[in-house]
Amino acid sequence: MKLVPLTPDYELTPFDCGDSDLNEFLFNDAKKAQELRIANTFILEDDGRIAAYFCLLNDRISRNEITSSRWKKIKASFPVSKQFRSYPCIKVGRFAVSLNFRGQNVGTWLMDNLKERLNAGQNQSAFRYITVDAYLSAIPFYEKNGFKALTKKEEDEHTRLMFFDMMDVL
Repeated sequence: MKLVPLTPDYELTPFDCGDSDLNEFLFNDAKKAQELRIANTFILEDDGRIAAYFCLLNDRISRNEITSSRWKKIKASFPVSKQFRSYPCIKVGRFAVSLNFRGQNVGTWLMDNLKERLNAGQNQSAFRYITVDAYLSAIPFYEKNGFKALTKKEEDEHTRLMFFDMMDVL
């Protein structure tokens, strides 16, 4: 398996993760999001097949978007001179594993790989956290991979805002 960036000329092969929204993003929106500089998508290939993909974009954790108790814990992890009203993040905008690769720990491997790549310091911009608007059905996957809820309840009827502290990778 190899991880490659989606490019304008990348030939997308069939992909089905079982969720029409995630499938449609890959085929209908991912290249346009890159063209507009909104999000970058990465494809996990296995013998010419798309095993999984994810996209990344910039985000922030802000005091007015999360619970007071969670904000106090986040703020406490910084010295007083570095306590701000928001902290920089990288957001996982989409994360999907093909039905053909389910049950093989591809998602966990890919999440670990993502964290390692982001932690390697090859980024041009600093960030402390990874955020995700997790589908309710995916919350156990994200919790298994070290993510915590930022809100007490769902953001809407389909997702919950979660985060991972990159200091936990060290």
